[in-house]
Amino acid sequence: MNLQSRPDVRSRSRTAACAWMACVFATCLLASPASPAWTGTPVDASSARPAPGQDAPPPVYFDWFQYRGRDEAFEAPLPPGHYRNPVLAGFHADPSITRANGKYYLVNSSFTYFPGIPVFESTDLVHWTQIGNVIDRPTQLDFDGLGVSRGIFAPAIEFHDGVFYVVTTATDSGGNFIATARDPAGPWSDPHWLPGVGGIDPSLFFDTDGQVYLLNNDEPVGAPRYDGHRAIWMQAFDLATMQPVGPRKVLIDGGVEPEKNPIWIEGPHIYKREGWYYLSDAEGGTGPQHSQVVLRSRDVWGPYEPYAGNPILTQRDLPPGRALPITNAGHADMVEGPDGSWWAVFLASRNYQVRHYNTGRETYLLPVEWRDGWPVILPAGQTIPYLARAPSWMQGDAEQAPSTGNFTWRDEFDGDAIGAEWLRIRVPRHAWADLASRPGALAIHPLAEGLETLRNPAFLGRRQQHLRFDASTRMSMPAPGVAAGMAAFQSEAYWYFLGARRRGEGSVEVFLEVRDGGDATRTLATRTVALGDEGLVLRIEGDEGAYAFDFDTGDGQGWRSLARDVDGTVLSTDRAGGFVGALLGPFARDERDH
Repeated sequence: MNLQSRPDVRSRSRTAACAWMACVFATCLLASPASPAWTGTPVDASSARPAPGQDAPPPVYFDWFQYRGRDEAFEAPLPPGHYRNPVLAGFHADPSITRANGKYYLVNSSFTYFPGIPVFESTDLVHWTQIGNVIDRPTQLDFDGLGVSRGIFAPAIEFHDGVFYVVTTATDSGGNFIATARDPAGPWSDPHWLPGVGGIDPSLFFDTDGQVYLLNNDEPVGAPRYDGHRAIWMQAFDLATMQPVGPRKVLIDGGVEPEKNPIWIEGPHIYKREGWYYLSDAEGGTGPQHSQVVLRSRDVWGPYEPYAGNPILTQRDLPPGRALPITNAGHADMVEGPDGSWWAVFLASRNYQVRHYNTGRETYLLPVEWRDGWPVILPAGQTIPYLARAPSWMQGDAEQAPSTGNFTWRDEFDGDAIGAEWLRIRVPRHAWADLASRPGALAIHPLAEGLETLRNPAFLGRRQQHLRFDASTRMSMPAPGVAAGMAAFQSEAYWYFLGARRRGEGSVEVFLEVRDGGDATRTLATRTVALGDEGLVLRIEGDEGAYAFDFDTGDGQGWRSLARDVDGTVLSTDRAGGFVGALLGPFARDERDH
């Protein structure tokens, strides 16, 4: 994960962050008389009310939310004994994996979304279920003031002696830290900060002799020779103090071919096999030149010899106009299976119009082939397959919905807790979403913050997982002075809001707003119509770079179009910048003067 600077974002001290988090925590505890006392377990935002205000508007109720994907790449039948790539569709960047107790555990970057650092579990590397989050309490981190693509970069997970370790970077919000847990579902510890460790992309290596090492990307010795010049460092690590000890050493300066000025060496992992230490890293940035390289040594401290066949994974050498392209491949982590085979998870993107991808960087799986003592994920010139032969120990049906493939997913909001699919932008100050205000419906309590805020708006989003999709929801009419509906969100500067507000007795104004990189929100379309008895149904459809926004007032006329052929590249990671993909979901905004 290459660290890109933003002039409008400033680093804040950990002291300031902790003071803010204490305020957030106190506010959340005061949010409801029924809020649980702190016991070290997550506060369930679905069971608490927002902090009451004297003139707080009533919530907007959403009866259901439905998402349907229909990508061409997923239409091919799945042969027996095969699986689909990506294994986690929709933005799941920077995967890291470990094996423990006969199962596999995977984590991804979450940037400034909350809950953060999703933890997935699998028995076969193909079917993944989210079981928790490392960051699930408002006291753990502060993301206020940060752009969406700051925050948590590239977590790395390891298991050792009954303990799970996740080490990562809270970019512009505290630096590098480690969290631990006995149960990967949680609870996870508060951050163990690493104040002397700079850079990003840390990982741990547990050697067979009991020694532990911390690796990370950081600036090289002396001044960088060129933009993107970085180094991979290593230092011994003391588990008792949760701090690095002893001297630091550069293992790679620049990359595997330093004479070519390679950029953004990052994401380091060390593996040990047959007496060799293998150091694998990403190179080339997270765009089309992304790749994975490997080096090896007989000594953990090196020197490390690069593989003559590097890179061991890339798609940069393929024709850009190919059908159903997968690009940006790299940032891999490897794991050994029970049959002795090795497998790699890595990120890549599915593009349209050559360079655009609204689904962000996703998680893929491929077997690792050992060639003359070197691991190769994909030979040069080969495309990443959408269908691949599954691990030998996979049993039963290989359909992987709703993680990937074409499917219809519906949330009736009739459970006890808001599902793990739903993300909030930054850490909420109040528990403004709940399932208790009206059982069988999601209540969104409007906040004054809009989608352009660098704080926490009243928006719940689930990932866009397909190039062709539709998402719909039915909602109650918002109170006067409130706008509510469904947003398609890429970042605070790139989003659409399909909303509604009251316009007199029995009528509603349906509107479409956009931010497309400028400093102002623009209204693209409006229509004032009579409201029927069934509530208002909203729908967003996407077909690569063309989006459509529709509504149904429940008056028997069915779907009506508000806007069609709207520019969907507004939601493309390539256009917006950063590292995330688009989210879709309910949003409510208090528009009254305060």
